[in-house]
Amino acid sequence: MKRALAPVGEALVAGYVRGSVWWLRLWPLWLSAGGMAFWASLFGPYFAVTKVARRNLAAAFPGMSRRETNALIRGIWANMGRYVGEFAQMDEIWDYDPAHPDRGRIEVKGADIMARLRDDGRPALFFTAHTGNWELCAIAGTKLNVPGGVLYRAPNNQRAAALIEEMRADAMPGLIKAGRDAGRVMARMLANGEHLGMLVDQYWTGGPEVNFFGRPCATNPTLARLARQFDCPVHGMRVIRLPGARFRVEITEEVVLPRDAAGKIDVIGAMQAVNDVIEGWVREYPEQWLWLHRRWR
Repeated sequence: MKRALAPVGEALVAGYVRGSVWWLRLWPLWLSAGGMAFWASLFGPYFAVTKVARRNLAAAFPGMSRRETNALIRGIWANMGRYVGEFAQMDEIWDYDPAHPDRGRIEVKGADIMARLRDDGRPALFFTAHTGNWELCAIAGTKLNVPGGVLYRAPNNQRAAALIEEMRADAMPGLIKAGRDAGRVMARMLANGEHLGMLVDQYWTGGPEVNFFGRPCATNPTLARLARQFDCPVHGMRVIRLPGARFRVEITEEVVLPRDAAGKIDVIGAMQAVNDVIEGWVREYPEQWLWLHRRWR
């Protein structure tokens, strides 16, 4: 019976997502994102998943008061609400103009780095985290003419996944679906001198342990393994949410990764270095990180 009802459930969820996207696209970005932020900050703290955020915050900031924690949780949910409102209009958000970098809703810090990577003929890797509106990282690579791809995990609901892929197709070409063939695809792209980006801030079952906010957690080693195999530079990229439905995309200089006695990049040491950068990002704008997932287990 459950199997028979599963397609019906998927169709209902996909229909709800499609209807929500249609509705959110009717309004100006500031209004749809702001409205979603209001409702998310109002009701989100009562969702069961908020307990995960409270545990995470208590572990990361043991001296934080209950009032500070509650305020931060409202900010976390507001960020998620804005993300949902913005996702519906993701194909229209990017308006960065290199000739007039201060006029649009998008700022780019590190555009010169991207231009250098675009023209040097070498592959490179980018890591990012669920901060601000992280989807803009994938759009940035395309809009700044840096050829490559982005690894992503599709939702379990196949109908909803197809809709999301359809929405991302124009704004984010080069998406690589996580799965059996992803490793070969990424290796081929790097061998061709292209660039790859991936989110690396979630728990990875069976991954090597690193310290994050002073606590051990399993991390995805794919980035470091590819860097070791191709001996290519690794850069960080993040999106900072600014007031007034604006964003700043920041690209770091190459992150120096530790190497072993043979001169090869040390995988665990490299992932520790990457997580140290991400921890710094989270400490700077804690309300803009996705505390709702179980980073420590």
